[in-house]
Amino acid sequence: MALSHAFPSGQPVPPQQKALTVLGLESSCDDTAAAVLRRAPDGSVTVLAERVLGQDAAHAPYGGVVPEIAARAHAERMDGLAAEVLAEAGLSAHELDGVAATAGPGLIGGVMAALMTAKGLALGAGIALVAVNHLEGHALSPRLTRKLDFPYLLLLVSGGHTQLVIVEGVGAMTRLGSTIDDAAGEAFDKTAKIMGLGFPGGPAVERAARAARNPERFDLPRMLTGKPGCDFSFAGLKTAARRAWDALEAPGDQDRADLAGAVQSAIASHLSERTGRAMDRFIEAFPQASRTLVAAGGVAANQTVRAALTEAAQARGFELIAPPLKYCTDNAAMIALAGAERLALGLVDGLDAPARARWPLDADAAARDPATGGGRKGPKA
Repeated sequence: MALSHAFPSGQPVPPQQKALTVLGLESSCDDTAAAVLRRAPDGSVTVLAERVLGQDAAHAPYGGVVPEIAARAHAERMDGLAAEVLAEAGLSAHELDGVAATAGPGLIGGVMAALMTAKGLALGAGIALVAVNHLEGHALSPRLTRKLDFPYLLLLVSGGHTQLVIVEGVGAMTRLGSTIDDAAGEAFDKTAKIMGLGFPGGPAVERAARAARNPERFDLPRMLTGKPGCDFSFAGLKTAARRAWDALEAPGDQDRADLAGAVQSAIASHLSERTGRAMDRFIEAFPQASRTLVAAGGVAANQTVRAALTEAAQARGFELIAPPLKYCTDNAAMIALAGAERLALGLVDGLDAPARARWPLDADAAARDPATGGGRKGPKA
């Protein structure tokens, strides 16, 4: 897996044995974020300043993220937000060792906002540019708050991504499975939209599910039953939820709660079952390694999902680690960390670094076994 190569005009530099201070910028979906982070030579990190500006109110009328609205908001906010976190950290751009920006995957108009701002800062201040894979940011995010040795197993589960990856090191990822259609977060969002629960859908479904009395009344499918491997599928569940809702003559609050509970339970069960298979594979590949499962991404904040993953992990002797909520969802601290980790290895990028709508963590697996299906987000990721 070759995320470790610089882009064509990027010049690798000697590995860094000093403390590194990096500005991180994130704009891959609907959160505009900036953070300043310092990485010590021993790998410990300190977040000096961080901010995230959401866009929920702008997208709520549409029940989902509108790319054009998101891109415009990022373009209007990104440079000012970068200036704010630098001021909070008491630093100028010239005092940074580098600037890291999400270069993909994501909504291309949004990705360009962070990347172009980073290029301008790198050129103007004469500092290193690091183009970060957003998914690698999530993969490394637990190292923001604790020491975590490689390798470990990662379940990345969010609105745009659902995949299982062995993280062997910076730029060294092996994909075990991914969604063949929709991401888990999209199933949450679409179910919320069907029932008029609001946006963002994941937290809305979780809140509604707390009042569920009889979620078993809805006969929802078990996805990929009997199919080997670690791939996921959520399109059928999304369709079944819509049909169940449409079949109700005059649905009320209890119907919403019960269906929300049924969908949430089905998602949690599917995630834990496929992740259990991945844990078994991890043990076979790394019998002497610490058994660590990291759950990252916005869906990892769902308590029912966490409980199901915890049970599956404990059954196999794994420790489940989930970053704090603010680092589960999109943020710039994880981008700054990924940038600092790469910079410490002497990996930088040129000003021709492209913005990418698609950028798989494991390029070899993506080429050998590409995701298929009609999902708007899953296969594109």
